[in-house]
Amino acid sequence: MRYLAPVAPRDLYGILGVPRTASADEIKKAYRRLAHRHHPDKNPGNQQAEERFKEITAAHEVLGDPKRRKLYDEFGADSLRSGFDPAKAEQYRQWQRQGGGGPVDFGGFGGFEHGGAPFDLGSIFEQIFGGGAARARRGPARGQDARATVEVELADAVLGAERDLRVDGRTLRVKIPPGVADGSQIRLAGQGAPGGGGGPAGDLYLEVRLRPHPLVRRDGRDLALDLPVTVPEAVNGAEVTLPTFEGPVRLKVPAGAQAGTRLRLKGKGLPDLKGGARGDLYAVVKLVLPEPDERLREAVRPLEGLYKGDPRAAISL
Repeated sequence: MRYLAPVAPRDLYGILGVPRTASADEIKKAYRRLAHRHHPDKNPGNQQAEERFKEITAAHEVLGDPKRRKLYDEFGADSLRSGFDPAKAEQYRQWQRQGGGGPVDFGGFGGFEHGGAPFDLGSIFEQIFGGGAARARRGPARGQDARATVEVELADAVLGAERDLRVDGRTLRVKIPPGVADGSQIRLAGQGAPGGGGGPAGDLYLEVRLRPHPLVRRDGRDLALDLPVTVPEAVNGAEVTLPTFEGPVRLKVPAGAQAGTRLRLKGKGLPDLKGGARGDLYAVVKLVLPEPDERLREAVRPLEGLYKGDPRAAISL
């Protein structure tokens, strides 16, 4: 799971140990060097190294992205807040340079349409940061909800999991229910923008994006992966072991299986968040030939006479 909109506790350039004038290549090299040094796999059980690795990764996600780096250079840590609007931030900064302060009547200035009613500084910040800095409301007010996107591994979507996620400098423990799919939302109560005047905080909604798996393909709630099969196994039939997210299973390959044959494992696909039927897992037969040599060529020559007609006769475009 990747980190989202991180806010580092100190200057991002300082975290990577590079000057603000560093080139993109220098930033990448610094990140790789530090990430290699502090990676959890190289420091098992070292909580300090793990936190340092997270901090380095979070800093690189900003400075390694030209657009996000430009905003950070211009607006500093404020640009990393959830809901930050650079256009409104620039308008506020221009207003501040003109000597603005305290309550102000924006009217139609800069796109803030408040019908001429006076709004204080907290309300201005709420416009810019999505409610994250509202401090001067009258009476308790619930904080605004925040939204972010999170990438989830396919295995976690099938089995469910709990994962640590860094959002706005905080590490949150997120429960991923089985069956989440692209567009699913995970609600973290009270983790949105803080409330004003003692009011409750808003909620944080995470929109799920499933990360592509290198071997498993998705079609709705159904899953599919290639099953390598030898020629003797395909001709004579066999029982083989197939890995699944829930552990290996034994699967029968019928005699005469052709390349592309789909073998169904019922109920081994993605669960349904609403409690409906679970998807299936399909093992797609993929014939594997031995390494080509003279023995193989001699062995397959008799097969030519066993084919009835042209195997490509049905192909037409």
